[in-house]
Amino acid sequence: MKDCKVNKTYEEINARIKAGEAVVVSAEEMVEIVRKNGPVEAARRVDVVTTGTFSPMCSSGAFINFGHTTPTLKAASVWLNKVPAYAGLAAVDIFIGATEPAEDDPLNKVYPGEFRYGGGHVIEDLLAGKKILLEAKAYGTDCYPNRKVKMDVGLDDLPYALLVNPRNCYQNYNCAINLSDRTIYTYMGMLKPHGKNATYCSAGELSPLMNDPYYRTIGLGTRIFLGGGVGYVTWHGTQHNPAALRSPGGTPTRPAGTLMVQGDLKTMSARWLKGVSMQGYGTTMAVGVGIPIPILNEEMAAYTGVSDADIVTQVVDYGFDYANRVSRNYGEVNYAQLKSGQIEVNGQKVPVAPLSSVVKAREIAEILKKWILERNFFLTAPVVPLPSAPGKK
Repeated sequence: MKDCKVNKTYEEINARIKAGEAVVVSAEEMVEIVRKNGPVEAARRVDVVTTGTFSPMCSSGAFINFGHTTPTLKAASVWLNKVPAYAGLAAVDIFIGATEPAEDDPLNKVYPGEFRYGGGHVIEDLLAGKKILLEAKAYGTDCYPNRKVKMDVGLDDLPYALLVNPRNCYQNYNCAINLSDRTIYTYMGMLKPHGKNATYCSAGELSPLMNDPYYRTIGLGTRIFLGGGVGYVTWHGTQHNPAALRSPGGTPTRPAGTLMVQGDLKTMSARWLKGVSMQGYGTTMAVGVGIPIPILNEEMAAYTGVSDADIVTQVVDYGFDYANRVSRNYGEVNYAQLKSGQIEVNGQKVPVAPLSSVVKAREIAEILKKWILERNFFLTAPVVPLPSAPGKK
């Protein structure tokens, strides 16, 4: 980066934010700025680019402390609105996972199951101000003699609630199609037989990790928009794969990087954390995430200038290949094509629909921009950058 024509520091950008002089644009706006002016001039003009994504993110959940009872209790089994939570932490510390279904859910016994309520819905209900039923059972000890408790609690009643998501913000993902002869129900939605429809799940040019493909500015300690509040990147997420095949511009053409994130659940909103029921698959939660990208130099300007037409993903068969781990694709498509609503696979026109909301992603990027311009949000340099692709440090 030493040979860059433009060089800024986090301190300089934050000083400009504090002084009300920072130029902040969304990732969509940056595409046109870079196209018209080139990355060097764009880097001189712009200080921060805001990104956003809102889509189902299964690897999500919350650590909750529900407070001590009288007599005291060391929970062994816990349910929140009949959804099992993990209690193997401490006396009244539990973890509720977004994909945990209600205990009495028939699942796929009646196929395809509806999965009407799960952990993601519990989190949404708490944020919406609703009371939920907490039930706990214990085996009893001298210091924790109580053996059961049943009570209604709201978010304000909980001493501690922390959203901790082990894998969010997938950096690109498959376009899913079904080439089998039967309808299938997947985490990518319902897929008709013989390739009659397709789905995808990314905000494309607005997506956070598409705008920093080698994680130059994202890592441990990066401050972000999370669920309507302020959160932080705490490390790379599970299944992080920075070595995935990439385009000449650096964006991966396959599923690649992921983030582990966390934030105070009590500062968040049910608008940006929504329980989701996926027919025939299970429950999950839609999560809103936005990351500010500091334009430290023209390299970062070029990365944030990426357009939907520049970002490519692969078409994968979920009817057989995905479930059997067959490494094969049926061509590549870019996000401009995906967002048009129609792609071509095996010479046939196929309607395609998103699981990720571009409208919500755009709104998150604008909210984050507003926070920065109003001097309520400053940037943090990562304490440790995320592991990057070989040779891209």
